[in-house]
This record gives sequence, C-alpha cells and structure tokens, in this order.
Amino acid sequence: MKFSTREDIEAPMTHVFAAVSDFAGFERRALRQGADVKRLDDGPVAVGSAWDIAFQFRGRDRRMKATVASLDAPNAYRIETLSDGMTVTTDVELVALSRSRTRVAVAFDLRARSLTARLLLQSMKLVKSKLTKRFKARVLEYAEDIEDDYRKSA
Repeated sequence: MKFSTREDIEAPMTHVFAAVSDFAGFERRALRQGADVKRLDDGPVAVGSAWDIAFQFRGRDRRMKATVASLDAPNAYRIETLSDGMTVTTDVELVALSRSRTRVAVAFDLRARSLTARLLLQSMKLVKSKLTKRFKARVLEYAEDIEDDYRKSA
C-alpha cells in the first residue's frame, strides 16, 4: 500500500533539505511521543546509518529498525524500515522550483511480510482515504512549519 503527497514550500532547497533530513530532530520527536530510539552508529548521518525503535501500538510492544538506504543531498533520501512483518520504504524528494521555492514529495510504501501484517494492511485499505487525508495534512503542517522557520531566520 502506498501513500504519497507533495507540497510546495516558500524556502530555498538547501533550507528545506536541512529540515526534512533533521534526523536528530525526528529522534527527539519520537522520544517525546513515548518511543525508545537508539542510534546504532556514530557520526553524521550517511548511507547505512540505522536506528532501533521500540514503541507501543494497539496495546503491544513493537520494534523497528530504520536504515538510510540512499542519501543524495540536497535532492532526496530513502529510509527502509523493517518491523514485525512489514517493510516500509520512505522516499523524500526535493525539486527546486526557483531560488526561493521548493517542491517536496513524500511517499510511504508499506509491504507485508507475514500473515498478520497482511491482515493489518487489508484493514488499512478499508480506511485508506481517511489515512491519506491525515497523511497529507501532516505533511502540509510540516511544510508550513519549515516555511515559518525560514521566514523567522531570513
């Protein structure tokens, strides 16, 4: 199952890429929401950098391992996440529309690797339109935050 959206942001591509690739910020956000996040390597984020993530979902403890599969700064990156029976591929791509305008495209591709995960994906397909609206709203909110940060710093 795939979710994708794109938003135009009134900020230069380098600023947008710095915001959408702020992995330390994503770690802090996950920690604030109750997840346990551990970086498995040191140094700057590069291809092969990985995180071990533990959290509760639907009353059960879940574990995930997220790995940077590709990193083409400031154009795109891909994160591959493995969990209890599901593979999630996250693609973030940036296109400079002008010096001060950037289009960001975000896509999630969920694939089941077990029967339990297939059942979860089937139930998600029943409410896909609702999930897509929520996904697009979150990406729009994040894009607006990036624009606000750029305006404040400019």
